[in-house]
Amino acid sequence: MIDHRPTSWSRLCTALTSGASCTIGGQAVMEGVMMRNGDRLAIAMRRPDGEIVAESRPWFSLTRSAWLKRPFVRGFPILVETLVNGIKALNRSAEQAVEGETGEELKPWQLAATLAVSVAMALGLFVVVPHLFSIGMKLLGLGGDVEGLSFHMWDGFFKFAVFIGYIVAISFVPDIRRVFQYHGAEHKVIRAFEAAGDVTPDTAMHHSRLHPRCGTTFLLFVLSISIILHAVLVPLLMLVWTPSGAFAKHGVTVLFKLLLMIPISALAYETIRYAARLGEGLTGTLLRAPGMLLQKLTTGEPDREQLEVAIVALREALGDDAPQSVRAPAYRHLE
Repeated sequence: MIDHRPTSWSRLCTALTSGASCTIGGQAVMEGVMMRNGDRLAIAMRRPDGEIVAESRPWFSLTRSAWLKRPFVRGFPILVETLVNGIKALNRSAEQAVEGETGEELKPWQLAATLAVSVAMALGLFVVVPHLFSIGMKLLGLGGDVEGLSFHMWDGFFKFAVFIGYIVAISFVPDIRRVFQYHGAEHKVIRAFEAAGDVTPDTAMHHSRLHPRCGTTFLLFVLSISIILHAVLVPLLMLVWTPSGAFAKHGVTVLFKLLLMIPISALAYETIRYAARLGEGLTGTLLRAPGMLLQKLTTGEPDREQLEVAIVALREALGDDAPQSVRAPAYRHLE
């Protein structure tokens, strides 16, 4: 997923472009691609009968207020709005995957419930589970308690192991493998657009499926920053106040880690903005390198039909400003 903002990130799970007159980003959905251009969001999907359909809508935003756009404040609201728009897009694409055209939006409580469940599962998998594994290493005599550095080193190791293992595991699911291919199609089409030439399936095919500003990097920054902050702040917390009993101590530690996800996401966002400002220099390249490697797992080589869908999404996102060089195939616009 590419970051949509002029100098930054997903996801979530969002990206920037350079050199093009518009800032375009997106994410893969079920049998389709979502693209964003400023306040405009577009979704293009291929239905089971082979027809490409597309629609556009305003981008749901939490950062219209000036104070929410401030550095080290904006990261978390942007993450939330990206998740909200992403869930809506996934729901819409799932409808089209079964040839449904109800056009019904998720109700507010349904959206809130879906978002809550998604966040809870992610935090459970990437915060709670590694913590439990680290407790296991302590019980085996291979690590210390939460006050010590060894506990957090194991915690960091298990975070990365669970994260990479999860991506590898879901890549064997056929539907997810196709989503990864659409992710690659999104990157190729955006690269072709940034190159300021014709955007067609043939030209896009020659571009890399990896993108230096892909939001996948955000996840790596979140993991890396969380390891550092947990190793520093958790022992400090235990110096100030140590709950009596192992269960209470670990419960408080996990809760503290969960609360830290808000500043961690903000720091990760600002780090990516900083890396983007560094351009193609050595430091910027080194900061982006892990994300580029991870994209080899989260993207797949798309076929011509998937590239066509990504081009339609780009065309819809650009709207009336779309140049003639963006040559979208025939498609139907959904009202």
